[in-house]
Amino acid sequence: MNITFLGATKEVTGSNFLLEHDGTKILIDCGLFQSGRFSEQKNYQPFNFNPAEIDLLILTHAHIDHSGRIPVLVKKGQGFQGPIYGTSPTLDFAEILFSDSLRILEKEAHYHDHDPIYNEANVATAVNLFKKVDYDQEVLINQNLSFVLRDAGHILGSAIVEIFYHENNLKRKIVFSGDLGNYPNPILKRTVEINQADYLVIESTYGGHQHEDVESRKKILQGVIEETINRGGVLMIPAFAIERTQELLMEINELVEKKQIPAVPILLDSPLAIKVTDIYKQSHRYFNHEVKKVIKSGDDIFQFPGLQFCLTPEASKRINSLPAPKIIIAGSGMSNGGRIIHHERRYLSDPKNTLLIIGYQAEGTLGRKIIDGAKEVQILGEVVPIKAQIIKIGGYSAHADQVKLIEWVKPMSSSLKKVFLVHGEPESMKILAQKMTEELDLEVSIPNFQDIIAL
Repeated sequence: MNITFLGATKEVTGSNFLLEHDGTKILIDCGLFQSGRFSEQKNYQPFNFNPAEIDLLILTHAHIDHSGRIPVLVKKGQGFQGPIYGTSPTLDFAEILFSDSLRILEKEAHYHDHDPIYNEANVATAVNLFKKVDYDQEVLINQNLSFVLRDAGHILGSAIVEIFYHENNLKRKIVFSGDLGNYPNPILKRTVEINQADYLVIESTYGGHQHEDVESRKKILQGVIEETINRGGVLMIPAFAIERTQELLMEINELVEKKQIPAVPILLDSPLAIKVTDIYKQSHRYFNHEVKKVIKSGDDIFQFPGLQFCLTPEASKRINSLPAPKIIIAGSGMSNGGRIIHHERRYLSDPKNTLLIIGYQAEGTLGRKIIDGAKEVQILGEVVPIKAQIIKIGGYSAHADQVKLIEWVKPMSSSLKKVFLVHGEPESMKILAQKMTEELDLEVSIPNFQDIIAL
């Protein structure tokens, strides 16, 4: 078995790994590279393999940095025609994310005077190759290869991938963590524990950090809302459409119902998040036991007094005419596109207002510049001074932190021959590698782009 690392190497974007075993070629993820622009120039370069030779693709979850180049993979002339496996929510999300991303890609392409990397016909082709798989269902690839998806607890439908293969008459297993969840999750089940593996490819997004716990983050959220409202300000929350938005809605729902925050308009200004929330409403079987009990009692966790869904551009523009105080939840989560940048341009210069960051901000993004302390930023061609309060809550991350990553690896540590760290910034990777070596006595590698490793 050979593995080639073609993305998410010493960076948190572009997840893409090629497995080769006795002539069979498997892709794990095919993500978009992102930084300051929604789509980096790397996405326009040819793949480092012949797509026509790939037998199948397994998608860990729908986030664009894991799925966003799939429509490019199936373009006419590329040649990929194999099945694309993922859980039902993952593939449902992917379909709407591909089309949503295309609108941003078209705007970028027009601005930079070139064609977008894919079109709607490519999206349709990709969707026709989708094959939905349940958790814990073994899928036979051939007599020497199979895989199983396990619940990663990261976002709805996210999966850990276990690949089983035969080597020298022995059955081996390589595990791809995908992105691991930050449990306890208010909506989803806990990340499934893996007890044995020969090799592990694991994300390291927060390998050098520890999050606040769930109770702490609720208190911080409540405090930020109350303080902003008392100042008569606008609270802006850049939020990823999948999981982060739904967690926020659920927790604000609880604060509203218990009258722990004053009544103000709460505006979900993201067509994508609204569509994703509809999928959540149809996916109760993936929820944890506590949430199922709440829903069974008659509580609609994604609907409460004061909440308004702003689906159309006209509804989004009407937000400006609503007097403060008000809460605006909008994408994109890293402020590198979407409707949030219009609100940031309008409200960041007022000290009464607050920008609440609740997710990872990649290098080069507007969100990263803001949390790194920029005094002013350029938004849509306008220089905007930053005078609003800037607050960051790490506990809302959908990624496991250092402690949880170590805890998750521990049960399989005695069987692991080698661990590969991906999907992290270099400093976080170094810290996590040292921790795993010292605490779990593991051999840990940090691959470079295009490294080929024989297992």
